[in-house]
Amino acid sequence: MRLTLTGLQDKSAWEKAGVRLPKNDVQKMRELTAKNPAWVHFGAGNIFRGFIAALQQNLLDAGLAETGIIAAETFDYEIIKKIYDPFDCLTLMVTLRASGKMDKNIIASIAQGIRADSSDAEEWAKLKAIFVKPSLQMVSYTITEKGYALRDVKGELLPVVVSDMKSGPDAPKHAMSVTASLLLERFRAEARPIAVVSMDNCSHNGEKLRASVLEVAKAWVDNGFVDKEFYAWLSDEKQVSFPWSMIDKITPRPAEVVEADLKALGVEDMSPVITNRNTYIAPFVNAEAPQYLVVEDNFPNGRPALEKAGVYMTDRETVNKTERMKVTTCLNPLHTAMAVYGCMLGYTKIADEMSDPEIKKLVELVGYKEGLPVVVNPGILDPKKFIDEVVEERLPNSFLPDTPQRIATDTSQKIPVRFGETLKSYVADAKLDVKSLTAIPLALAGWLRYLGGTDDKGEAMQVSSDPMLEVLQNELKTPEGLKAILSNKNIFGVNLYEAGLAEKVEGFYKELNAGPGAVRATLKKYLA
Repeated sequence: MRLTLTGLQDKSAWEKAGVRLPKNDVQKMRELTAKNPAWVHFGAGNIFRGFIAALQQNLLDAGLAETGIIAAETFDYEIIKKIYDPFDCLTLMVTLRASGKMDKNIIASIAQGIRADSSDAEEWAKLKAIFVKPSLQMVSYTITEKGYALRDVKGELLPVVVSDMKSGPDAPKHAMSVTASLLLERFRAEARPIAVVSMDNCSHNGEKLRASVLEVAKAWVDNGFVDKEFYAWLSDEKQVSFPWSMIDKITPRPAEVVEADLKALGVEDMSPVITNRNTYIAPFVNAEAPQYLVVEDNFPNGRPALEKAGVYMTDRETVNKTERMKVTTCLNPLHTAMAVYGCMLGYTKIADEMSDPEIKKLVELVGYKEGLPVVVNPGILDPKKFIDEVVEERLPNSFLPDTPQRIATDTSQKIPVRFGETLKSYVADAKLDVKSLTAIPLALAGWLRYLGGTDDKGEAMQVSSDPMLEVLQNELKTPEGLKAILSNKNIFGVNLYEAGLAEKVEGFYKELNAGPGAVRATLKKYLA
Protein backbone atom coordinates (compact mmCIF):
# COMPACT_ATOMS: atom_id res chain seq x y z
CA MET A 1 0.00 0.00 0.00
CA ARG A 2 1.28 3.41 -0.96
CA LEU A 3 0.15 6.71 0.51
CA THR A 4 -0.81 8.31 -2.80
CA LEU A 5 -4.08 9.09 -4.54
CA THR A 6 -3.51 6.06 -6.77
CA GLY A 7 -2.65 3.93 -3.76
CA LEU A 8 -5.89 4.88 -1.99
CA GLN A 9 -7.89 3.26 -4.78
CA ASP A 10 -7.13 -0.12 -3.22
CA LYS A 11 -9.74 0.53 -0.53
CA SER A 12 -10.05 -3.05 0.67
CA ALA A 13 -6.33 -3.24 1.54
CA TRP A 14 -6.45 -0.04 3.60
CA GLU A 15 -9.63 -1.06 5.34
CA LYS A 16 -8.17 -4.49 6.12
CA ALA A 17 -5.21 -2.70 7.72
CA GLY A 18 -7.63 -0.76 9.93
CA VAL A 19 -7.04 2.60 8.23
CA ARG A 20 -10.06 4.86 7.79
CA LEU A 21 -10.22 6.46 4.35
CA PRO A 22 -11.62 9.87 3.36
CA LYS A 23 -15.33 9.82 2.60
CA ASN A 24 -15.26 12.75 0.22
CA ASP A 25 -14.22 12.89 -3.45
CA VAL A 26 -10.63 14.10 -3.05
CA GLN A 27 -10.08 14.95 -6.71
CA LYS A 28 -13.28 16.99 -6.89
CA MET A 29 -12.30 18.82 -3.70
CA ARG A 30 -8.98 19.77 -5.22
CA GLU A 31 -10.59 21.04 -8.39
CA LEU A 32 -13.03 23.18 -6.43
CA THR A 33 -10.24 24.49 -4.21
CA ALA A 34 -8.20 25.53 -7.25
CA LYS A 35 -11.16 27.51 -8.57
CA ASN A 36 -12.37 29.02 -5.29
CA PRO A 37 -9.82 28.66 -2.49
CA ALA A 38 -11.17 29.51 0.95
CA TRP A 39 -8.30 28.68 3.30
CA VAL A 40 -4.51 29.05 3.13
CA HIS A 41 -2.34 27.82 5.98
CA PHE A 42 1.28 28.82 6.61
CA GLY A 43 3.36 26.20 8.42
CA ALA A 44 3.21 22.74 6.86
CA GLY A 45 4.42 20.75 9.85
CA ASN A 46 2.91 18.11 12.11
CA ILE A 47 0.51 20.18 14.20
CA PHE A 48 -1.09 21.41 10.99
CA ARG A 49 -1.20 18.02 9.28
CA GLY A 50 -2.37 16.12 12.35
CA PHE A 51 -4.83 18.62 13.79
CA ILE A 52 -5.82 21.60 11.63
CA ALA A 53 -6.03 19.65 8.39
CA ALA A 54 -7.89 16.88 10.23
CA LEU A 55 -10.59 19.37 11.26
CA GLN A 56 -11.23 20.23 7.64
CA GLN A 57 -11.21 16.55 6.73
CA ASN A 58 -13.99 15.98 9.24
CA LEU A 59 -16.02 18.77 7.61
CA LEU A 60 -15.39 17.31 4.15
CA ASP A 61 -16.41 13.83 5.30
CA ALA A 62 -19.62 15.21 6.79
CA GLY A 63 -20.48 17.15 3.64
CA LEU A 64 -20.07 20.45 5.49
CA ALA A 65 -17.29 21.73 3.24
CA GLU A 66 -16.40 21.44 -0.43
CA THR A 67 -12.90 22.89 -0.55
CA GLY A 68 -9.70 21.98 1.25
CA ILE A 69 -6.69 23.84 2.64
CA ILE A 70 -3.72 25.11 0.67
CA ALA A 71 -0.56 24.60 2.73
CA ALA A 72 2.31 27.07 2.37
CA GLU A 73 5.70 26.59 4.00
CA THR A 74 7.74 29.68 4.87
CA PHE A 75 10.73 28.14 6.64
CA ASP A 76 11.65 24.62 5.51
CA TYR A 77 10.91 24.12 1.84
CA GLU A 78 12.13 20.51 1.95
CA ILE A 79 8.91 19.58 3.75
CA ILE A 80 6.99 20.25 0.55
CA LYS A 81 9.56 18.48 -1.63
CA LYS A 82 10.02 15.37 0.53
CA ILE A 83 6.73 14.92 2.41
CA TYR A 84 4.00 16.66 0.44
CA ASP A 85 4.88 16.10 -3.23
CA PRO A 86 5.79 12.36 -3.08
CA PHE A 87 2.62 11.52 -1.15
CA ASP A 88 0.14 13.73 -3.04
CA CYS A 89 -0.32 15.96 0.02
CA LEU A 90 -1.82 13.06 1.98
CA THR A 91 -1.13 12.37 5.65
CA LEU A 92 -1.51 9.11 7.54
CA MET A 93 -2.71 10.20 10.99
CA VAL A 94 -2.03 7.88 13.92
CA THR A 95 -3.73 8.69 17.21
CA LEU A 96 -1.89 7.19 20.16
CA ARG A 97 -4.28 6.34 22.97
CA ALA A 98 -3.18 5.68 26.54
CA SER A 99 -4.50 2.12 26.19
CA GLY A 100 -1.91 1.46 23.51
CA LYS A 101 -4.46 1.42 20.71
CA MET A 102 -3.52 3.22 17.50
CA ASP A 103 -6.34 4.78 15.53
CA LYS A 104 -5.36 5.36 11.90
CA ASN A 105 -6.94 7.50 9.23
CA ILE A 106 -5.98 9.26 6.02
CA ILE A 107 -6.18 13.04 5.98
CA ALA A 108 -6.73 14.27 2.43
CA SER A 109 -7.96 17.81 3.05
CA ILE A 110 -4.72 19.45 1.94
CA ALA A 111 -5.39 20.43 -1.65
CA GLN A 112 -1.93 21.71 -2.47
CA GLY A 113 1.49 22.28 -0.93
CA ILE A 114 3.39 25.45 -1.89
CA ARG A 115 6.81 26.79 -1.00
CA ALA A 116 6.26 30.37 0.18
CA ASP A 117 9.54 31.42 -1.41
CA SER A 118 9.47 34.78 -3.14
CA SER A 119 12.68 33.92 -4.99
CA ASP A 120 10.86 31.06 -6.74
CA ALA A 121 8.83 32.87 -9.40
CA GLU A 122 6.49 29.96 -10.09
CA GLU A 123 5.66 29.21 -6.45
CA TRP A 124 5.33 32.88 -5.57
CA ALA A 125 2.96 33.45 -8.49
CA LYS A 126 0.75 30.62 -7.20
CA LEU A 127 0.38 32.31 -3.83
CA LYS A 128 -0.30 35.73 -5.28
CA ALA A 129 -3.01 34.27 -7.53
CA ILE A 130 -4.67 32.64 -4.52
CA PHE A 131 -4.63 35.78 -2.38
CA VAL A 132 -6.53 37.86 -4.93
CA LYS A 133 -9.40 35.37 -5.09
CA PRO A 134 -12.64 36.80 -3.61
CA SER A 135 -13.42 33.33 -2.19
CA LEU A 136 -10.43 33.37 0.17
CA GLN A 137 -11.83 33.62 3.70
CA MET A 138 -8.92 32.94 6.00
CA VAL A 139 -5.17 32.60 6.30
CA SER A 140 -3.92 30.66 9.32
CA TYR A 141 -0.53 29.95 10.85
CA THR A 142 1.42 27.36 12.82
CA ILE A 143 4.93 28.74 12.35
CA THR A 144 5.92 28.74 16.06
CA GLU A 145 6.23 31.88 18.16
CA LYS A 146 9.62 32.66 16.60
CA GLY A 147 7.93 33.11 13.24
CA TYR A 148 6.23 36.33 14.35
CA ALA A 149 9.29 37.95 15.93
CA LEU A 150 10.76 40.92 14.10
CA ARG A 151 13.35 41.65 16.80
CA ASP A 152 16.04 39.82 18.71
CA VAL A 153 16.30 39.61 22.49
CA LYS A 154 17.97 43.04 22.57
CA GLY A 155 14.96 44.59 20.87
CA GLU A 156 16.80 45.19 17.61
CA LEU A 157 15.25 44.39 14.23
CA LEU A 158 16.49 41.14 12.73
CA PRO A 159 18.74 41.61 9.68
CA VAL A 160 16.24 39.83 7.42
CA VAL A 161 13.50 42.19 8.57
CA VAL A 162 15.68 45.25 7.99
CA SER A 163 16.37 43.97 4.49
CA ASP A 164 12.68 43.36 3.78
CA MET A 165 11.74 46.83 5.00
CA LYS A 166 14.40 48.48 2.83
CA SER A 167 13.79 46.41 -0.31
CA GLY A 168 9.98 46.52 -0.28
CA PRO A 169 7.19 44.00 -0.89
CA ASP A 170 8.33 42.39 -4.14
CA ALA A 171 10.74 39.81 -2.71
CA PRO A 172 10.03 39.34 1.03
CA LYS A 173 11.90 36.73 3.08
CA HIS A 174 10.55 36.90 6.65
CA ALA A 175 7.17 35.22 7.23
CA MET A 176 5.60 38.48 8.36
CA SER A 177 6.89 40.30 5.30
CA VAL A 178 5.55 37.49 3.12
CA THR A 179 2.16 37.92 4.77
CA ALA A 180 2.16 41.70 4.31
CA SER A 181 3.17 41.35 0.67
CA LEU A 182 0.42 38.86 -0.14
CA LEU A 183 -2.17 40.98 1.65
CA LEU A 184 -0.97 43.89 -0.48
CA GLU A 185 -1.82 41.81 -3.56
CA ARG A 186 -5.32 41.32 -2.18
CA PHE A 187 -5.68 45.03 -1.45
CA ARG A 188 -4.58 45.99 -4.96
CA ALA A 189 -7.11 43.57 -6.46
CA GLU A 190 -10.50 44.25 -4.90
CA ALA A 191 -9.52 44.73 -1.24
CA ARG A 192 -11.88 41.94 -0.20
CA PRO A 193 -12.07 41.24 3.57
CA ILE A 194 -10.09 38.38 5.07
CA ALA A 195 -9.25 36.83 8.45
CA VAL A 196 -5.58 36.31 9.35
CA VAL A 197 -5.50 33.72 12.13
CA SER A 198 -2.57 32.63 14.24
CA MET A 199 -3.08 29.11 15.58
CA ASP A 200 0.29 29.00 17.27
CA ASN A 201 0.90 28.09 20.87
CA CYS A 202 1.73 31.55 22.20
CA SER A 203 0.09 34.24 24.28
CA HIS A 204 -2.03 36.82 22.44
CA ASN A 205 -1.04 35.20 19.15
CA GLY A 206 -3.42 37.28 17.03
CA GLU A 207 -2.09 40.47 18.59
CA LYS A 208 1.51 39.44 17.88
CA LEU A 209 0.70 38.56 14.29
CA ARG A 210 -1.15 41.82 13.67
CA ALA A 211 1.55 43.99 15.25
CA SER A 212 4.32 42.41 13.18
CA VAL A 213 2.45 42.60 9.87
CA LEU A 214 1.49 46.22 10.52
CA GLU A 215 5.05 47.16 11.44
CA VAL A 216 6.36 45.78 8.16
CA ALA A 217 3.59 47.53 6.22
CA LYS A 218 4.26 50.83 8.01
CA ALA A 219 7.94 50.63 7.07
CA TRP A 220 6.96 50.12 3.44
CA VAL A 221 4.70 53.17 3.61
CA ASP A 222 7.48 55.24 5.19
CA ASN A 223 9.96 54.05 2.58
CA GLY A 224 7.63 54.91 -0.29
CA PHE A 225 6.84 51.41 -1.50
CA VAL A 226 3.10 51.41 -0.76
CA ASP A 227 0.35 53.97 -0.23
CA LYS A 228 -0.98 54.78 3.22
CA GLU A 229 -4.39 53.53 2.06
CA PHE A 230 -3.00 49.99 2.22
CA TYR A 231 -1.95 50.49 5.81
CA ALA A 232 -5.38 51.92 6.65
CA TRP A 233 -7.10 48.89 5.11
CA LEU A 234 -4.76 46.52 6.90
CA SER A 235 -5.44 48.32 10.20
CA ASP A 236 -9.23 48.06 9.87
CA GLU A 237 -10.31 44.81 11.55
CA LYS A 238 -13.62 44.98 9.72
CA GLN A 239 -11.56 44.40 6.59
CA VAL A 240 -8.57 42.41 7.86
CA SER A 241 -9.20 40.70 11.17
CA PHE A 242 -6.59 39.01 13.32
CA PRO A 243 -8.56 36.63 15.55
CA TRP A 244 -6.91 35.27 18.68
CA SER A 245 -6.81 31.54 19.34
CA MET A 246 -5.68 28.86 21.76
CA ILE A 247 -4.42 25.52 20.47
CA ASP A 248 -3.47 22.39 22.37
CA LYS A 249 -2.44 19.01 21.01
CA ILE A 250 0.84 17.20 21.50
CA THR A 251 2.28 16.09 18.15
CA PRO A 252 5.78 14.75 18.84
CA ARG A 253 8.36 13.51 16.39
CA PRO A 254 7.53 10.40 14.35
CA ALA A 255 7.93 7.35 16.54
CA GLU A 256 9.83 4.22 15.51
CA VAL A 257 7.11 2.01 16.97
CA VAL A 258 4.51 3.67 14.76
CA GLU A 259 6.71 3.41 11.69
CA ALA A 260 7.26 -0.30 12.40
CA ASP A 261 3.53 -0.89 12.92
CA LEU A 262 2.66 0.76 9.61
CA LYS A 263 5.32 -1.20 7.75
CA ALA A 264 4.04 -4.43 9.28
CA LEU A 265 0.59 -3.58 7.93
CA GLY A 266 2.07 -3.21 4.45
CA VAL A 267 2.22 0.58 4.15
CA GLU A 268 5.28 1.51 2.09
CA ASP A 269 7.77 4.36 2.40
CA MET A 270 6.91 5.47 5.92
CA SER A 271 10.47 6.29 7.02
CA PRO A 272 10.98 9.77 8.52
CA VAL A 273 13.29 12.29 6.93
CA ILE A 274 15.51 14.91 8.53
CA THR A 275 15.72 18.06 6.44
CA ASN A 276 18.72 20.35 6.15
CA ARG A 277 16.92 22.64 8.60
CA ASN A 278 16.66 19.79 11.11
CA THR A 279 12.95 19.22 10.73
CA TYR A 280 12.19 15.62 11.72
CA ILE A 281 9.11 14.64 9.78
CA ALA A 282 7.46 11.59 8.21
CA PRO A 283 4.59 10.76 5.86
CA PHE A 284 2.65 9.90 9.00
CA VAL A 285 1.86 12.02 12.05
CA ASN A 286 1.55 10.48 15.52
CA ALA A 287 -0.23 12.43 18.23
CA GLU A 288 -2.27 12.19 21.39
CA ALA A 289 -6.06 12.06 21.32
CA PRO A 290 -6.94 15.11 23.48
CA GLN A 291 -7.04 18.31 21.47
CA TYR A 292 -8.39 21.82 21.89
CA LEU A 293 -8.77 24.75 19.55
CA VAL A 294 -10.50 27.91 20.72
CA VAL A 295 -10.88 30.69 18.14
CA GLU A 296 -12.21 34.24 18.29
CA ASP A 297 -15.18 34.31 15.93
CA ASN A 298 -14.20 37.34 13.84
CA PHE A 299 -14.19 36.43 10.15
CA PRO A 300 -15.25 39.35 7.90
CA ASN A 301 -15.42 37.23 4.73
CA GLY A 302 -17.05 34.15 6.25
CA ARG A 303 -15.40 30.94 7.46
CA PRO A 304 -15.64 27.14 7.46
CA ALA A 305 -18.09 25.58 9.94
CA LEU A 306 -15.28 24.93 12.40
CA GLU A 307 -17.59 24.64 15.39
CA LYS A 308 -19.03 21.50 13.78
CA ALA A 309 -15.54 19.97 13.79
CA GLY A 310 -15.09 20.49 17.53
CA VAL A 311 -13.57 23.98 17.55
CA TYR A 312 -14.74 26.39 20.25
CA MET A 313 -15.80 29.55 18.40
CA THR A 314 -16.17 32.36 20.90
CA ASP A 315 -15.19 35.94 21.80
CA ARG A 316 -11.70 37.36 22.34
CA GLU A 317 -12.01 37.55 26.12
CA THR A 318 -12.84 33.86 26.36
CA VAL A 319 -9.98 32.95 24.04
CA ASN A 320 -7.62 35.02 26.15
CA LYS A 321 -8.75 33.38 29.37
CA THR A 322 -8.49 29.90 27.86
CA GLU A 323 -5.08 30.59 26.41
CA ARG A 324 -3.78 32.01 29.67
CA MET A 325 -5.19 29.02 31.51
CA LYS A 326 -3.30 26.60 29.30
CA VAL A 327 -0.11 28.43 28.33
CA THR A 328 0.68 30.22 31.59
CA THR A 329 -0.54 27.80 34.25
CA CYS A 330 -2.19 24.50 33.37
CA LEU A 331 0.04 22.80 30.79
CA ASN A 332 2.98 24.63 29.24
CA PRO A 333 4.78 25.55 32.49
CA LEU A 334 4.42 21.95 33.65
CA HIS A 335 5.98 20.77 30.41
CA THR A 336 8.96 23.11 30.66
CA ALA A 337 9.63 22.31 34.31
CA MET A 338 9.67 18.57 33.75
CA ALA A 339 11.62 18.87 30.48
CA VAL A 340 14.74 20.56 31.89
CA TYR A 341 14.86 18.33 34.95
CA GLY A 342 14.11 15.26 32.86
CA CYS A 343 17.09 15.99 30.63
CA MET A 344 19.42 16.39 33.60
CA LEU A 345 18.16 13.19 35.20
CA GLY A 346 18.65 11.13 32.07
CA TYR A 347 15.08 10.72 30.85
CA THR A 348 14.34 10.46 27.14
CA LYS A 349 10.58 10.10 27.37
CA ILE A 350 8.08 12.47 28.96
CA ALA A 351 5.80 9.64 30.09
CA ASP A 352 8.58 7.97 32.05
CA GLU A 353 9.12 11.15 34.05
CA MET A 354 5.64 10.87 35.51
CA SER A 355 6.83 7.78 37.39
CA ASP A 356 9.53 9.87 39.04
CA PRO A 357 8.14 11.01 42.42
CA GLU A 358 10.07 14.28 42.54
CA ILE A 359 9.32 15.33 38.99
CA LYS A 360 5.66 14.38 39.37
CA LYS A 361 5.49 16.43 42.57
CA LEU A 362 7.14 19.38 40.82
CA VAL A 363 4.59 19.22 38.02
CA GLU A 364 1.68 19.05 40.45
CA LEU A 365 2.94 21.98 42.51
CA VAL A 366 3.53 24.17 39.45
CA GLY A 367 0.00 23.48 38.23
CA TYR A 368 -2.28 22.93 41.19
CA LYS A 369 -0.67 24.92 44.00
CA GLU A 370 1.09 27.81 42.28
CA GLY A 371 -0.77 28.07 38.99
CA LEU A 372 -4.45 27.68 39.84
CA PRO A 373 -4.54 30.66 42.26
CA VAL A 374 -4.03 33.05 39.34
CA VAL A 375 -6.22 31.29 36.77
CA VAL A 376 -9.45 32.92 35.63
CA ASN A 377 -11.96 30.24 34.67
CA PRO A 378 -12.71 30.74 30.96
CA GLY A 379 -16.10 29.11 31.30
CA ILE A 380 -15.82 26.74 28.34
CA LEU A 381 -13.11 24.61 30.02
CA ASP A 382 -12.61 23.93 33.71
CA PRO A 383 -8.98 24.63 34.77
CA LYS A 384 -8.88 21.98 37.49
CA LYS A 385 -10.26 19.31 35.18
CA PHE A 386 -7.85 20.44 32.48
CA ILE A 387 -4.85 19.88 34.78
CA ASP A 388 -6.35 16.58 35.93
CA GLU A 389 -6.39 15.39 32.31
CA VAL A 390 -2.83 16.61 31.79
CA VAL A 391 -1.44 14.94 34.92
CA GLU A 392 -3.51 11.76 34.88
CA GLU A 393 -3.90 11.00 31.17
CA ARG A 394 -1.79 13.10 28.83
CA LEU A 395 1.66 13.27 30.39
CA PRO A 396 1.70 9.61 31.58
CA ASN A 397 0.68 8.29 28.14
CA SER A 398 3.54 5.85 27.60
CA PHE A 399 2.51 5.33 23.99
CA LEU A 400 3.14 8.97 23.15
CA PRO A 401 6.84 9.22 22.18
CA ASP A 402 7.41 12.78 23.33
CA THR A 403 10.78 13.71 24.77
CA PRO A 404 12.00 16.25 27.32
CA GLN A 405 14.70 17.15 24.81
CA ARG A 406 12.06 18.33 22.32
CA ILE A 407 10.12 20.25 24.95
CA ALA A 408 13.34 21.94 26.14
CA THR A 409 13.93 23.47 22.70
CA ASP A 410 13.84 27.30 22.61
CA THR A 411 13.04 27.55 26.31
CA SER A 412 14.37 31.11 26.51
CA GLN A 413 11.57 32.13 24.16
CA LYS A 414 8.94 30.36 26.27
CA ILE A 415 9.90 31.37 29.81
CA PRO A 416 8.41 34.91 29.75
CA VAL A 417 4.98 33.53 28.91
CA ARG A 418 4.99 30.14 30.61
CA PHE A 419 6.20 31.54 33.93
CA GLY A 420 6.42 35.30 33.55
CA GLU A 421 2.69 35.86 33.32
CA THR A 422 2.09 33.97 36.56
CA LEU A 423 4.85 35.94 38.28
CA LYS A 424 3.28 39.19 37.11
CA SER A 425 -0.06 38.07 38.53
CA TYR A 426 1.50 37.28 41.91
CA VAL A 427 3.27 40.65 42.02
CA ALA A 428 0.11 42.53 41.07
CA ASP A 429 -2.16 40.80 43.60
CA ALA A 430 -1.80 42.10 47.16
CA LYS A 431 -3.39 38.89 48.45
CA LEU A 432 -0.65 36.72 46.93
CA ASP A 433 2.95 36.50 48.06
CA VAL A 434 5.42 35.88 45.25
CA LYS A 435 8.04 34.89 47.83
CA SER A 436 5.86 31.94 48.85
CA LEU A 437 6.53 30.26 45.51
CA THR A 438 8.80 27.22 45.48
CA ALA A 439 8.09 25.09 42.41
CA ILE A 440 8.28 27.93 39.87
CA PRO A 441 11.61 29.36 41.07
CA LEU A 442 12.87 25.77 41.27
CA ALA A 443 11.87 25.35 37.62
CA LEU A 444 13.65 28.56 36.64
CA ALA A 445 16.80 27.60 38.53
CA GLY A 446 16.61 24.15 36.96
CA TRP A 447 16.56 25.68 33.48
CA LEU A 448 19.66 27.74 34.25
CA ARG A 449 21.39 24.65 35.65
CA TYR A 450 20.37 22.73 32.51
CA LEU A 451 22.05 25.34 30.30
CA GLY A 452 25.37 24.31 31.84
CA GLY A 453 25.35 21.23 29.63
CA THR A 454 26.04 18.55 32.23
CA ASP A 455 23.60 16.03 33.68
CA ASP A 456 23.19 15.13 37.34
CA LYS A 457 26.07 12.65 37.08
CA GLY A 458 28.36 15.48 36.05
CA GLU A 459 28.66 14.10 32.54
CA ALA A 460 28.32 16.10 29.30
CA MET A 461 24.73 16.44 28.12
CA GLN A 462 23.34 17.70 24.82
CA VAL A 463 21.44 20.95 25.32
CA SER A 464 18.52 21.51 22.95
CA SER A 465 18.74 24.32 20.44
CA ASP A 466 17.88 27.81 21.63
CA PRO A 467 18.49 31.18 19.94
CA MET A 468 19.98 32.54 23.19
CA LEU A 469 21.99 29.48 24.14
CA GLU A 470 25.48 30.82 23.51
CA VAL A 471 24.73 34.20 25.10
CA LEU A 472 23.21 32.64 28.22
CA GLN A 473 25.96 30.07 28.63
CA ASN A 474 28.59 32.79 28.46
CA GLU A 475 26.77 34.93 31.02
CA LEU A 476 26.42 32.01 33.42
CA LYS A 477 30.20 31.74 33.67
CA THR A 478 30.27 34.61 36.17
CA PRO A 479 28.13 35.71 39.15
CA GLU A 480 27.64 39.05 37.44
CA GLY A 481 26.31 37.26 34.37
CA LEU A 482 23.81 35.33 36.48
CA LYS A 483 22.56 38.56 38.00
CA ALA A 484 22.22 40.08 34.53
CA ILE A 485 20.08 37.14 33.44
CA LEU A 486 17.84 37.25 36.52
CA SER A 487 17.22 40.96 36.02
CA ASN A 488 16.36 40.59 32.32
CA LYS A 489 12.64 41.24 31.82
CA ASN A 490 12.84 39.91 28.27
CA ILE A 491 13.72 36.47 29.63
CA PHE A 492 11.45 36.16 32.66
CA GLY A 493 8.72 38.69 31.92
CA VAL A 494 9.77 40.52 35.09
CA ASN A 495 12.99 41.63 36.73
CA LEU A 496 13.31 38.85 39.30
CA TYR A 497 15.14 41.15 41.71
CA GLU A 498 12.34 43.71 41.57
CA ALA A 499 9.80 40.91 41.93
CA GLY A 500 11.55 39.63 45.05
CA LEU A 501 12.32 36.18 43.69
CA ALA A 502 15.90 36.43 42.40
CA GLU A 503 17.54 35.48 45.69
CA LYS A 504 15.52 32.29 45.92
CA VAL A 505 16.40 31.34 42.32
CA GLU A 506 20.06 32.10 43.03
CA GLY A 507 19.96 29.87 46.08
CA PHE A 508 18.35 26.98 44.22
CA TYR A 509 20.81 27.41 41.35
CA LYS A 510 23.76 27.22 43.73
CA GLU A 511 22.42 24.03 45.34
CA LEU A 512 21.72 22.44 41.95
CA ASN A 513 25.36 23.04 41.00
CA ALA A 514 26.86 21.57 44.18
CA GLY A 515 28.18 18.51 42.32
CA PRO A 516 27.06 15.09 41.05
CA GLY A 517 23.70 14.13 42.51
CA ALA A 518 22.87 17.72 43.50
CA VAL A 519 19.91 17.98 41.12
CA ARG A 520 18.17 14.99 42.69
CA ALA A 521 19.12 16.08 46.19
CA THR A 522 17.72 19.58 45.65
CA LEU A 523 14.44 18.23 44.30
CA LYS A 524 14.11 15.89 47.26
CA LYS A 525 14.89 18.69 49.71
CA TYR A 526 12.24 21.12 48.46
CA LEU A 527 9.58 18.72 47.21
CA ALA A 528 9.39 16.43 50.23
